[in-house]
Parts: sequence; structure tokens; C-alpha cells
Amino acid sequence: MDTDSTAVVFIEFQNDFTSEGGVLHGAVKASMDANSTLDNAEKVLVAARAAGATVIHSPISFAPGYNEIAKHPYGILKGVVDATAFVQGAWGTEIMARFAPGESEIIIEGKRGLDAFGSTNLDFILRAKGIKTVVLAGFLTNCCVESTMRTAYERGYNVVTLTDAVAATSVEEGESAVKFDYPMFSTPTTSDEFISALNSASVLEDSSRGY
Repeated sequence: MDTDSTAVVFIEFQNDFTSEGGVLHGAVKASMDANSTLDNAEKVLVAARAAGATVIHSPISFAPGYNEIAKHPYGILKGVVDATAFVQGAWGTEIMARFAPGESEIIIEGKRGLDAFGSTNLDFILRAKGIKTVVLAGFLTNCCVESTMRTAYERGYNVVTLTDAVAATSVEEGESAVKFDYPMFSTPTTSDEFISALNSASVLEDSSRGY
């Protein structure tokens, strides 16, 4: 692993998912608790910052009325509309304080669907910065994280999914995605395994630079 060409993408660490009072918090709480999602993701964020890896935040948001999506949505987006989740300007759409972006970190604008590449300039940013390894954490395990993982894989990135820094709307759904889908399109990795690799790479790079 080369920290200079590694980006960690935190997908939808927003209050509607992560925080008590968030409209979708109850739906993901059991999975978050089972994985210790927030604690593990925060450890990865601290380690990525310390190692000098690129940190990217990918929130989702919609204008009031959800005019950016179909008039009669179905599936997961219908659930978002029915719950009145991720409305621009609302507390629920804000990135949780624990994951507040640092001054030099990148916030991807324009995510309106499941895939973080779909309606944003994420791919342009990654290529402009020479990123080769994309590391994913966030929500939902089998939805936005998996959609982003599949696209990153097809676009030729080395994809790492953090299996204990994700959460789904049920423990079973999350476990199924990690067991059957993640190995097809990524290298499933625990947070501790990734942090160890990141620290080792950082030490080697410092040594090669004569630090």
C-alpha cells in the first residue's frame, strides 16, 4: 500500500443514519452496534489522517420535495422520501460531528443516488490526485457502499471494503453482502487490518524519504 495513492471514502456518515433522532437511525442501529461501525470508522479516520492518505467524505442530500429523483420513486429511494431523510439544510443531512471533515479533506458534492460516482466528480478527483486504492466505509453495506464498490472495481481501482466500518438495515443483510458480494469486487478487510497496513506503509515511506 502506498499512502500517497490511497483514498478513504466515508459514505453518508450523516446524522439521519448515525445519530439518535436521525430518521433512519433506528433502521441501522442494530447493524452499527453489531459492527461497532462508528468506533471502527473513527479509528480509520484518525489513522488515515496521521498517515497522510486522502480523506473523502461522500454525503447524500436532496432539495425539499425531492425533485431530483423520480416522481414516483420505488425501492430504497422511496424509503428515503417516505422518511423525509437527507433534506438539504436539515440537521439530519449534516455529517456527524465525530466525522466532521478536516480543512484539507474533500467533500463530494451532488450525490443524489446510490453510487458515489454516479452524479458526482468523484472519479475526476481520484484520478487527478493519482489515487489507485479506494477504501470504503459507510452506509448502507449492501446499497451505497456496494454500489460504489462495484463501480470503483469496474473503473480499475484497487478496492478495499472495511467490513466492520459499514452498516445495513439489518445484521443479516450486512453479513450476506460482506460474505457473498464484497469478495467479488473488492478486498474485504477489517479496520484493524487496514490500519496496520496503513501504518506499515507510512513507516516505509518515511524511511525511504530519510525521515
